[in-house]
Amino acid sequence: MDLPQAAPLDRPQDRPVLRLLPGRDRRVRAGHPWAFSNEIAMGPAARGLAPGLPVRLVGDDGRPYGTWLFNPHSLIAARFLSEDPGVELDLDFFTARLAECLALRNALYPDPYYRLVHAEADGLPGLVIDRYGDVLAIQANTAGMDRALPLLVEALSRLIAPRAIVARNDAPARKLEGLPDSSGLLLGEEATAHVREGRLDFSIDLLSGQKTGWFFDQRDNRARVASLARDRSVLDAFCHTGGFGLAAAAQGARSIELLDRSEPALALAMDTAARHGFGEIVSARRGDAMVVLEEMLGAGRRYGLVVADPPAFAKLRKDHAVALRGYARLARLAAGLVEPGGFLFIASCSHHVSTGEFTDAIAYGLGRARRPARLLATTGAGLDHPVHPMLPESAYLKGLLLHLPA
Repeated sequence: MDLPQAAPLDRPQDRPVLRLLPGRDRRVRAGHPWAFSNEIAMGPAARGLAPGLPVRLVGDDGRPYGTWLFNPHSLIAARFLSEDPGVELDLDFFTARLAECLALRNALYPDPYYRLVHAEADGLPGLVIDRYGDVLAIQANTAGMDRALPLLVEALSRLIAPRAIVARNDAPARKLEGLPDSSGLLLGEEATAHVREGRLDFSIDLLSGQKTGWFFDQRDNRARVASLARDRSVLDAFCHTGGFGLAAAAQGARSIELLDRSEPALALAMDTAARHGFGEIVSARRGDAMVVLEEMLGAGRRYGLVVADPPAFAKLRKDHAVALRGYARLARLAAGLVEPGGFLFIASCSHHVSTGEFTDAIAYGLGRARRPARLLATTGAGLDHPVHPMLPESAYLKGLLLHLPA
C-alpha cells in the first residue's frame, strides 16, 4: 500500500540546546548513551519541552555532544541518537539506520527470523523490532521512538515491504516514559505469523502473546539444551509456546511435559507439536509453575532434562532481594526434579540481577536441594541481541546449564 510520507521529527535549525551541569559530563564524555535528569540543567524551558523531542546536548563549557532524544518526565532524560548536532531526522535517516540493522542480521542468519533492532546497541534507543518473515512486531519503549513510529513504519516498508507491522507498545518501560499502552496493526490487515527455528515452524500470537510473540534471545540456548535431550524425559517449565520442549522433541526426546499458566500459549504449543507429529509424546499442563513444581517434587517426579525459564522476577530495582530468593527457590525445586545424571537449564531475564548474583542464588538453591552439580555453560542472549559497550547492564539474559550427577 502507498503511505503518505511521514514528516521529519523536527527542523534542525529549531532544535533546542540543553546544557549539562558543571562536572556532570563525565559519563557522556566517555560515550555513555544516556544523560540523567540530575546531570542536565533542567530549567523551566527544558521542563516544558515535549517528550521525545530531539535536542542538542552540550557540556557546561559548550562542548557539543550531538543530537539526543529528550524526555523531561523521565529519569533517563536524554538518549543519544547521533554525533551530528544538525542531523536531519527524516525518512532517509531512519532508513539508513534500519538498513545497518538489517545488514547485520542478514549476515548472522540465513532466514528472516530474528530481532531486527535491539535498542541502544543498534542506535535506536528504546526501540525493539522482531522479524517473523514478512511480519514485524515493533515496541517503542521511549518517547522519542514513539514519536518516530510513522517514519519507522515507512522506512521498514521501503526496506522489507512487510505484509504487516504490529505494535506491541505495552511494555512496563513505557510507563516510566509517561507513555500509554497501545497495541494493534500499524500496517496491513491481519497479523498471523509464525517463526522457523531449525526444522520447526512455531505458531505464535503477535497481538496478545507475551512481549513481541517469541523469545529470539533464547535461540542458541534452545539448540544447546535440545542437543542433550535424546531418549530423555523433558520438563519445560514456564514454557510459553513450547520453544525449549519442542526443540527437544525434534532432537529425539522420549517425552515432553509443557508447563505454563497461559492456556492460549499452551494451545499454540500443542498446535505446533501436532503439526510436526509430536502429539503422542508432548503433553501440556496449565498452572502456576512454582506451585506445580512443588507438587511434582512432593510426588517424586523425575526427568532427564528440566528447563526453568521464568518471566523476570525483578522487574524493578526494589524487587532485587525478593527475586534472588525466588531464583534460589526455583533452583531447589527444579534440581529436585532432575534424575541422577540429568541436566538442568535455568535462566533469568531480570536485568536488575547480575550474572554473579544469579549464579550465587542458583548455587544456594542447589545446596538446599542437596544436589551436587557441574556448571557446563553460562550463557546469554543470541547474536541478534547486541549490547552497547557502555550499557553492560542491558545484557539482561543469563542462563546456566548444569549436569547433576547424583
